[in-house]
Amino acid sequence: MNDEKIHDCGDAVCIIGAGPGGLCMARALKRQGLSYEQFERHSGVGGVWDIDNPGTPMYESAHFISSRDLPGFLDYPMPKHFPDYPSNRQILEYVNSFAHAFGLYANIRFNTSVDKVFKRDDGRWLVTLSGGEQRLYRAVVCATGCNWDANMPEVKGQFNGEIRHSVTYKKAEEFKGKKVMIIGAGNSGADIACDAATYAQKAFISLRRGYHMIPKHLFGLPVDEISEKGPQLPIWLTRIAFQLILRVINGDVRRFGLPKPDHKLFESHPLLNAQLLHYLQHGDIQVKPDVSHYDGDHVVFKDGSREQLDLVLYATGYKWSCKYAADYFEWKGGRPQLYLSIFSRQHHNLFGIGYLETNSSAYKLFDNEAHAVACYLRDQLHHPERARQFDQLIAHDDPDLSGGIDFVKSQRHEVYLEVHAFKKHLRKVRQQMGWSDLEEGYYSVLRQHSGYVPVDLPQTA
Repeated sequence: MNDEKIHDCGDAVCIIGAGPGGLCMARALKRQGLSYEQFERHSGVGGVWDIDNPGTPMYESAHFISSRDLPGFLDYPMPKHFPDYPSNRQILEYVNSFAHAFGLYANIRFNTSVDKVFKRDDGRWLVTLSGGEQRLYRAVVCATGCNWDANMPEVKGQFNGEIRHSVTYKKAEEFKGKKVMIIGAGNSGADIACDAATYAQKAFISLRRGYHMIPKHLFGLPVDEISEKGPQLPIWLTRIAFQLILRVINGDVRRFGLPKPDHKLFESHPLLNAQLLHYLQHGDIQVKPDVSHYDGDHVVFKDGSREQLDLVLYATGYKWSCKYAADYFEWKGGRPQLYLSIFSRQHHNLFGIGYLETNSSAYKLFDNEAHAVACYLRDQLHHPERARQFDQLIAHDDPDLSGGIDFVKSQRHEVYLEVHAFKKHLRKVRQQMGWSDLEEGYYSVLRQHSGYVPVDLPQTA
């Protein structure tokens, strides 16, 4: 390796990705006075929220699954003129405005992907960019997200119709005049099924398991707002309260053909979607069991029934990956095994932002993750003894972040954590390490303007 062609960036940190997680990381490093460089393969910030970003799973009808007033970045709430559940365009505008408000654009190199990271013998990280340029950093933060590589289950048989993954889906008009089936009932699968119910000639949704269905509003308020701002009850009592409410509101949803959940409420992601029930009630979409095999023009189901279809759309999630650094992550059940879902236990100064599954909105969690990384990296320069103390936590600390919930044993739940347990443990770590706490006003010193400034986005064709 010819070191003469390598640009040594000294103590700077490399951030890969300029979606919400990467922007949180940039702001946290900036707040700690640490130098960094950020690379984004697309032409703008926003990650998956930019429907023009190649490979994004975003579609026109997508809305934020969390409500407006809870999930925003610390010290940068979503504007009050947004609806309770903002659209994907509004979230993209919000993320762009956030980057402008905190002066984060200056350090982002757009249209530049990272092809590979390599850990040298001296512990520093060599980053190879698209085009072959190589730059050397003391740390790498992977913030490129989890929703890019489609997970396509194998099904026996030959189907004469069209088979696609939901990552290719963009607009409801794609269903016009077709007999369509959606496989999978995660929140995006349920959304797309509602589009099919409205536009398709005939619509079905195939479910492998049952889900607890929670409406987005209860008593006129966003349901997550009630959960977060209401009394913090023991999980068993919260479960009983919600089950009673859902029994009154929804009744027994098995009458629509939906299977009974095989798990207790909160042991897996509930389905936040009242529209799907509406379309089931009106017969605009029908429930089918898991697929057995394909047979020419027909899909055959495990109960022996069959349907002639034109299009099968798999809403079956994504394979988590980090291709440029895959060899440096320990994978279990398709999920990277990291301390607090952030810190590599095997490789010093390799971090991940957003490699978690949780029962809450993400952006303030990203803030919590990024703050911990930034405090640790600052300690390495200014408080090395304290940094070595945290090294011991990375190596040996193994907290229970389940919050007392026995999560479903599945690949998705390999890194699942309960948000209150996670935040409580991070507060404990901050106190133990003598790090500053995350409170309102912490980032105000970085604000370049007051108030919310909307950003004009290009019109999508």
